Amino acid sequence: MTDESPVRRRVTPRQARARASVEAILEAAAQILQAGGEAAFNTNAVAIRAGVSIGAVYRYFPDKLAILIALAEREQGKVDAVIAEGSGDLAPDRAVIRAFLGAFEGRGAARRAAVRAQLIAGDPRTLAAGFDRLPPARDAAGLPLTAIQQFVLSRAVHGAMRAAVLEDQPFLHSQEFEDELVRLGRGYLGLTQ
Repeated sequence: MTDESPVRRRVTPRQARARASVEAILEAAAQILQAGGEAAFNTNAVAIRAGVSIGAVYRYFPDKLAILIALAEREQGKVDAVIAEGSGDLAPDRAVIRAFLGAFEGRGAARRAAVRAQLIAGDPRTLAAGFDRLPPARDAAGLPLTAIQQFVLSRAVHGAMRAAVLEDQPFLHSQEFEDELVRLGRGYLGLTQ
């Protein structure tokens, strides 16, 4: 979790064992959410699944919401790492979209719960900072986008992805949806498909 996040950890893990406990808590939360949905998600269930005491859960997270925010931020870190590695054979715009679509490794229920938590309690500045890490886009003339153009483009594509997640759309991981998101962005930029 970032320092700007309104839901903070009680203690920031510094040693490897503590970081492993936090990772176990987050992984347990994702497994519980995926298997039983939000109705099955509580701190006791997380502690049991993670193999830690309830005190260990509360040492790092004040409540369930903080766990969900941390889960979302963990996945964002994974997406950021994929983006930072570069696109390989993929066009950069498609690589970014594919990285976002692949987040949570197909765990739709966990993803929906984490996204809802971010929308409820996440700091808008922290959420917006993720867009600043995207590769800079250029229009058909090769000119860099203005701040407003970058805002519109990134929020349009991200908004469609977020809606697909929250609505549990069956096409979320389809090639057709990825293609349409790429087409949306390239169309806005005036690029040929």
